[in-house]
Amino acid sequence: MMAAMFCLGIRASAQQPDNGDKAALKDKIRSAEIAYLSKQLDLTPEEAQKFWPIYNNYTREVELLIAERRKNKQVDRKDDATARQALDKEMDIEQRMVDVRTRYKQEFLKALPPRKASSVFKAEREFRMQLIRQLKERGADRNLRRVRP
Repeated sequence: MMAAMFCLGIRASAQQPDNGDKAALKDKIRSAEIAYLSKQLDLTPEEAQKFWPIYNNYTREVELLIAERRKNKQVDRKDDATARQALDKEMDIEQRMVDVRTRYKQEFLKALPPRKASSVFKAEREFRMQLIRQLKERGADRNLRRVRP
């Protein structure tokens, strides 16, 4: 049921979105993520009230690091010094990502019982894998439709 709702929500916006559509698509993905994590973690109302503000802060920090990583990947590595700097920056970003996850693991433990807190990163990873798989399938479907007479 959840997967079907997720598929329908993304399908409507899966074409090349403009800025308004990108925001709408991001909102749909975020809503699907909230539903998926809530279901996988089996959050009680009290747990959800404590968990979501922490998770939202975690997500913001991770998104900033991802944006920084994307920017770093665009650096022209035309010489050894620039390539070394980009590599050092990538390693710094990776370390900061581990630091963020370690810090938020402790925060999740304050809001959730250990068996649920220990599942947050796994459920998040599973959701992203499903999202990527579904977007790839839609891209393949679109390409097949273009090829067909």
